[in-house]
Amino acid sequence: MISRIRIAFATVLLAINSIVHILPLLAFALIKLLVPLAAVRKSIEWILMRLAESWIGFNSFMFRYFTSTRVRVTGTIPDARDGHFLVICNHQSWVDIPVLQMLLNRKLPLLRFFLKSQLIWIPLLGLAWWALDFPFMKRYSKEALAKRPQLAGRDIEATRKACRKFRHIPVAIMNFVEGTRFSRAKHGNQRSPYNNLLKPRSGGIAFVLDAMGDSIERLIDVTIVYPAGQPTLFDLFANRVPEIHVDIRERPIPEDFRHGDYQNDNQFRRRFQQWINAIWAEKDQRIEQIGTSGKS
Repeated sequence: MISRIRIAFATVLLAINSIVHILPLLAFALIKLLVPLAAVRKSIEWILMRLAESWIGFNSFMFRYFTSTRVRVTGTIPDARDGHFLVICNHQSWVDIPVLQMLLNRKLPLLRFFLKSQLIWIPLLGLAWWALDFPFMKRYSKEALAKRPQLAGRDIEATRKACRKFRHIPVAIMNFVEGTRFSRAKHGNQRSPYNNLLKPRSGGIAFVLDAMGDSIERLIDVTIVYPAGQPTLFDLFANRVPEIHVDIRERPIPEDFRHGDYQNDNQFRRRFQQWINAIWAEKDQRIEQIGTSGKS
């Protein structure tokens, strides 16, 4: 009964917080759309970012004070709100997103996720993500690609279009490199060489680096571990997540990987994949260490 009350209370608070922030956010986004003056647009973009940070800030307040979850962090959280960053992370649960937002909000620029195009139809949230320049990507089935191979290049072009816009604003581009949440079933189907991770998909990172080139200043590598098992958001609301371990590391980006034809240059693609695979192997070992020792 207590868990149900906590879930209901948290859901209501999240809904109220979203409405309170999204409605003015959409109003200012509409002004930005209708008024082409550069000075006005820049001022409105500043307001939109502050509204987004406030929205996330209240959600993070709930995370910290309405649950007893201990978040243990190793490594240094960067504090540079005006730069251009690429953030990569393993993906286990929808809880990953509020964890990342809580730790990085007002430390880095607003995290932008590449979202499935269908998510734009979620009431209020879809419009909010659109107003905040989150890129929407259309995924095509294998059957559709077999019939129309030209569709395969549309995601690449959408990535480049979004990144061209990101060159001119502070941004932290978020990439869950596995492309989907971890499960033992997916792990087995993939025959993943890692004990705790799915195979990384390096193409998205390569396209971002190619599109933004030297403007990406840092690569932030985040590893999230749930020692008690993969939670759901309802588990978090019900205060059933005792501990979360988060490891944050800043990694250098090899200069020759900032520009390259991942799609057509087989040699470049192999070298790039080897780099990402090495990061993933180290991440897998880190998860093992946390799981066996319970220490960061």
